[in-house]
Amino acid sequence: MFAEQDWNDAAEPVPCGAPQGPGRPGFAAGKRRLPGAGLDGEATRKRRRGRRKAGVPRGAAGERPAGPGEPRENLQRPDADGLAEPPAELSRRQRRNRQKKQRRRQQEPAAGPGGERGSGPGPPEPPGPPEAPPEPRSGRSAALRARMEERLLGARFRYLNQQLYTGSSRDAARLFRADPAAFHLYHRGFERQVRRWPERPVQRIVRYLRRRPASLVVADFGCGDCTLAASVRNQVHCFDLVPLSPRVTVCDMAEVPLADESVDVAVFCLALMGTNLQEILGEANRVLKLGGTLMVAEVASRFEDIHSFLKAMAQLGFRTVSKDLSSSYFYVLEFAKTGPCRAGPAPGLRLRPCLYKRR
Repeated sequence: MFAEQDWNDAAEPVPCGAPQGPGRPGFAAGKRRLPGAGLDGEATRKRRRGRRKAGVPRGAAGERPAGPGEPRENLQRPDADGLAEPPAELSRRQRRNRQKKQRRRQQEPAAGPGGERGSGPGPPEPPGPPEAPPEPRSGRSAALRARMEERLLGARFRYLNQQLYTGSSRDAARLFRADPAAFHLYHRGFERQVRRWPERPVQRIVRYLRRRPASLVVADFGCGDCTLAASVRNQVHCFDLVPLSPRVTVCDMAEVPLADESVDVAVFCLALMGTNLQEILGEANRVLKLGGTLMVAEVASRFEDIHSFLKAMAQLGFRTVSKDLSSSYFYVLEFAKTGPCRAGPAPGLRLRPCLYKRR
């Protein structure tokens, strides 16, 4: 219908900077493209590789210089041709971090006249609590050394305790005669164990003696630090393996330096140690007057069979007056002397050794 005319490139004026030749391979080397429309009306602006993010209008934040308090991250960096690149797609973590930074900057005080933040007028912040100085290395070393010493002392206390309960009273006397410092260590460990109890058994015996006449003579077997003697008005003979007090008479509990039937009350407060219990209780029978009182306070877990124990005590010349088994820590037993010890073994006179576990 219409005649097709041949195109003549030579007849058309070539704009300055336009590609040459029929294939238009590109710009001539060393020449720069000038602004303006091309032959086909193409825009001089380069096409962007990625699409603009939906919802972000052209000319969004970042195309103008940031103010004094605005973040500089919103400014877009121009490309090689002086054109601004669109903001890149942000991940969820990047958006959260950016929001945190913006909130942090909003909470900071505005810049003052000196250009520094916080230099403007405003109420001064109250001073916080002073920081604790770091513990010096020497202090940490001392604490570690103290813990190690505590462990060693605990191990030695368990060893001494085992020797007292698994050997005879004569063996214990020889042990502490050779090493008196060991008894002090044992007494420290013993006090630490008893301190955890709701009530100390020696206080029970103190209350008992305060209700009795002050003229009664008392013999305290295994007195320790003489708490009983210091708490009552009675005359108290104190016996133990090592003198923790000037009142203590050092001796074996099976051989105390008292005359026969010379005391009114004999006390064993957590002191029935050793494998020769019959000898020790026989010595208490010897020094007690007829009708005298024997008080025994001992750890509850040591009694295998309380009825067999009471029957054995009757064989040793003691009648049971009262027994307090209400505490889960210790039992308190009261006996009265009815006569001398009978000859022969007392099979029910057994107590378990009081051994402490490692903690």
